Amino acid sequence: MIPVRGFEGQNVAVLGLGRSGLSAARALQAGGAMVLAWDDNPAARDRAEAEGFTLRDLTRQGAFGDIASLVVSPGIPHLYPAPNPVIAAAWEAGVPVDNDIGLFFRSLGLSDWAGHDTPPRVIAVTGSNGKSTTSALIHHLLCAVGRESQLAGNIGRGVLDIDPPGDGGVVVLELSSYQTDLARALTPDVAVFTNLSPDHLDRHAGLGGYFAAKRRLFAEGGPDRAVIGVDEAEGRYMANQLAEGPADDRVIRVSVGRKLTGPGWQVFARKGFLAEWRKGRQVAAIDLRDITGLPGAHNHQNACAAYAALRALGAAPREIEAGLHSFAGLPHRSQTIAERDGVRFVNDSKATNVDAALKALLAFDRIRWICGGLMKEGGLAGLAPGLGHVAKAYVIGREAEGFALQLSGIEAEICTTMEVAVARAAAEAQPGEVVLLAPAAASFDQYDNFEKRGEDFAARVAALG
Repeated sequence: MIPVRGFEGQNVAVLGLGRSGLSAARALQAGGAMVLAWDDNPAARDRAEAEGFTLRDLTRQGAFGDIASLVVSPGIPHLYPAPNPVIAAAWEAGVPVDNDIGLFFRSLGLSDWAGHDTPPRVIAVTGSNGKSTTSALIHHLLCAVGRESQLAGNIGRGVLDIDPPGDGGVVVLELSSYQTDLARALTPDVAVFTNLSPDHLDRHAGLGGYFAAKRRLFAEGGPDRAVIGVDEAEGRYMANQLAEGPADDRVIRVSVGRKLTGPGWQVFARKGFLAEWRKGRQVAAIDLRDITGLPGAHNHQNACAAYAALRALGAAPREIEAGLHSFAGLPHRSQTIAERDGVRFVNDSKATNVDAALKALLAFDRIRWICGGLMKEGGLAGLAPGLGHVAKAYVIGREAEGFALQLSGIEAEICTTMEVAVARAAAEAQPGEVVLLAPAAASFDQYDNFEKRGEDFAARVAALG
């Protein structure tokens, strides 16, 4: 645990008592604060009370009279589409509002690091797509090169649940826009921006607000090094804002769309090869094409970002290359779960929208595609560039017929259930083909979440024998 400092003997309110809220409450208490907890859900309040926390109804008039700070869980809106009433009341009372990420950066290393020969470091990763894979890959690579590493934030453990890092240790944080938007302290040593595409627009009042929330990770404290994906205009803008000139190697630009040139520090992937250029010359190259855990251009972008982060900490290219080959991938994200008779089975249940599913389709040459579920707004037209890779689609979900009607130009079989889809795809797949679960739809018509859907796919594949 990272005890939260600076509130000894003071009342601190915690709103939202899920994983991050309870973690924050424990860390505040460990640092000497008096925690006053609240959640609209009675069951959540009961859990907090069972742990010994004092409850206070923060919705009542005058609740903030003796409170020094309010700590808010990331799922609670603080500005758009409308401020939560409790947060609005804190504003009126002049009470500072923060979240667990802000508390983490405020408290990490305040008095514990004087005896370290090599100070610990924090790498923070944000962006729209690939955050989880990039964060997990950085963590994996650090372990592979012999560095102590902990993975936390939006993946792994809560940020305040981790152990205080040891000498030379590295904390890798995946941070969502909900987390970066509110944190009052954001001071990583290395900050990574993967890419930007529209998401959570209601919560941020549009794409500009969404990008502004991501940008705070780079603007609030200023990392020592910034790894910036520059395949979108927003990334190019941010790299330009952070760099003092063309040769400023505090900014490492990353691309999978083009070769990057110039006197600065660049890492890019083209046709499956990663290249690192610095001061106008190539210093390393890695063939990514046969790395099973990182298929497709979207994963090559993740590999470039993770490689750059490791290089920023001084790791050698060949050490990083070896670690890339041993990365198995994250569950439900382009995860190879089996190979049978020359057929590869890949679980990308996390591909819950058209953009993510398209990236999965483009990663393989000939696909038996299991798709379908609860369709999202906008239809399936965006999948068109990847349909040429599909030998046949096997459609699941309660809306299977309607989903299949939108897949023009390819053969589609209505299977409805995962059991039927896996059996049919496996029976018809030829050596060299991939049976790919990339639903392009939400899971809630048949499953509690995308993880359950991916687990069902894996179980059906395992049952094939």
